[in-house]
Amino acid sequence: QVQLVESGGGLVQAGGSLRLSCAASGRTSNNYAMGWFRQAPGKEREFVAFINWMGGSTSYADSVKGRFTISKDNAKNTVYLQMNSLKPEDTAVYYCAAGTLYGVRTGTPDYWGQGTQVTVSS
Repeated sequence: QVQLVESGGGLVQAGGSLRLSCAASGRTSNNYAMGWFRQAPGKEREFVAFINWMGGSTSYADSVKGRFTISKDNAKNTVYLQMNSLKPEDTAVYYCAAGTLYGVRTGTPDYWGQGTQVTVSS
């Protein structure tokens, strides 16, 4: 089992920045990928970004490219999502995810975090 604990959400004005963290513990694996998804009220959960734990390759949703950056700290088993130039439409519950690269890319990871709320005011 892998436990994922997110932190760093909050309320920010449009144009501001936040950094989310996701600490992984338990049976983590170097073959894993980790990612971020988000779910706004009344909408389906959507992919935001992922990072491959071994090679560090990344991918982003078009809606966040150039504004969000995903990174990792191997020593701390932690993944970060730096969010800049935030917009009201970025308001959502953000979920950390971990699993195989295929699973994370397709939105079917093995593990989910509990979610952290991000609210961007206009």
